[in-house]
Amino acid sequence: MPTTRRDFLAATAATIATVPHLPLGLSRARKESVLLFQGDSITDCGRNRASAAANNVGALGTGYPFLLTGMLREQFPARDFQVFNRGVSGNIVPDLSARWQVDTLDLKPAVLSILIGVNDIWHTLGKSPAAEVVSTYETGYAALLDRTKAALPDTKIVVLEPFVLRVGAVTDAWFPEFDQLRAACRRVADRAGARFIGLHEMFQRRAAKSSPAYWAADGVHPTAAGHEAIAREWLDKAGV
Repeated sequence: MPTTRRDFLAATAATIATVPHLPLGLSRARKESVLLFQGDSITDCGRNRASAAANNVGALGTGYPFLLTGMLREQFPARDFQVFNRGVSGNIVPDLSARWQVDTLDLKPAVLSILIGVNDIWHTLGKSPAAEVVSTYETGYAALLDRTKAALPDTKIVVLEPFVLRVGAVTDAWFPEFDQLRAACRRVADRAGARFIGLHEMFQRRAAKSSPAYWAADGVHPTAAGHEAIAREWLDKAGV
């Protein structure tokens, strides 16, 4: 055991010499996490598609991705979240599939959040059999997540449940087809081992205390309060 300061310093130096050195600059390395939001107009929310930069205010749109960017970067500065929004208004599952390589896989997200499904019903309402619509949605969505897991096995996938409120464009004609689609979405998430966040019942509970239009004036597109509700539910349930 060293008895003098000189002996102590010599012993310490010898111990350090036996410990493998960390790579140069590791202590200053950025711990950034790429977070990508994908979906239709509810995610798009007027984003500037000419801007491809992460965390750009215009590129994030005015909805829940924008709100979550602020929340996450404020609460977890050490994570240095790099957030992208690639939602496209009007998209259905086949549209996502067509642009998946460039708009998702090439970005290599650590976390991928997807909200898709309302247009798959809306665009086919009264035109195609319900069973066919739901089957096409489920098969295509499952294939999309399989493709993602094969290319990016370490990516955490968050699946947001499609939702509507009975007001505006949403009538009884949407049901029970929409409930069948919601069930298909959950099956897709469970099959892929993704984190599933239920939004439909969350909005029904909120609407019961105020009005459906308070959360989504046309029954589909959230108001400011609706986007805030999605952001808070995501932050609480995504496990990021």
